[in-house]
Amino acid sequence: MQILIGCAKDMDDSAIGRDPFTTKPLFGEQAVSNALQMMRYDEEELAQMLGCNLQIARQNRLRYLHFLDEKPSTQAVYAYTGIVFKYLDAASLGDKDFEYMQRHLWITSFLYGLLRPTDAIRPYRLEGNVVLPDNGVTMFDYWKLLLTDIFIESIKADGGILLDVASNEMRRLFNWRKVVCEVKVVSPEFLVRKNGRLKTVVVYAKMCRGALARYAVTKRISNPEGLKSFTFEGFTYSDADSKDGGMAFVLE
Repeated sequence: MQILIGCAKDMDDSAIGRDPFTTKPLFGEQAVSNALQMMRYDEEELAQMLGCNLQIARQNRLRYLHFLDEKPSTQAVYAYTGIVFKYLDAASLGDKDFEYMQRHLWITSFLYGLLRPTDAIRPYRLEGNVVLPDNGVTMFDYWKLLLTDIFIESIKADGGILLDVASNEMRRLFNWRKVVCEVKVVSPEFLVRKNGRLKTVVVYAKMCRGALARYAVTKRISNPEGLKSFTFEGFTYSDADSKDGGMAFVLE
């Protein structure tokens, strides 16, 4: 089973990786091309493109301007610092678990496309709806043609099952209809029951995505049935609330 999580906006410029595992991103050349295009924009343009304030735009302009500098890169699983990555907690994994994660976990990236955990990357910020001049299409459409078949083949080579714990937005990086036609996709929901109704609380969902990805790695889960025993901070699998072949984990 392959596992998919999404990149985070927050990144650590000084994160220290884990030796001796360092790998090259599959789409490193495309990432450099994208970064070179991002260098063309000033702070005000970046703020508008990325939907951020000038301080964040300034930080990322400097990141792009120094993207090709000779300086250490960081493994992707340590470079991102969002909630999902906090609860994946790669730093606390044993060596065997870490090696297993490297073979089974994919991380989406608007700059790099798809990453394995130990792929060495530079900090950046990019959004899926950005249209770069040399690409001529959004980053979603740019990556869709490049990623879909490779992604599907990696899943087929690992039992034909995908555990999708990325946000719905990340599906737009692939021809998702083709993905679900060719492999079995498991996309768990994490729901809170309040006043008899179920709702998604984003921060809880992010925590659970990271924790479930970690669970799948440490328990070597290879099929959906094995995920049903996952519990986290009161969230447990609910067969009654799992509709249309999905998986619902509910906090009562």
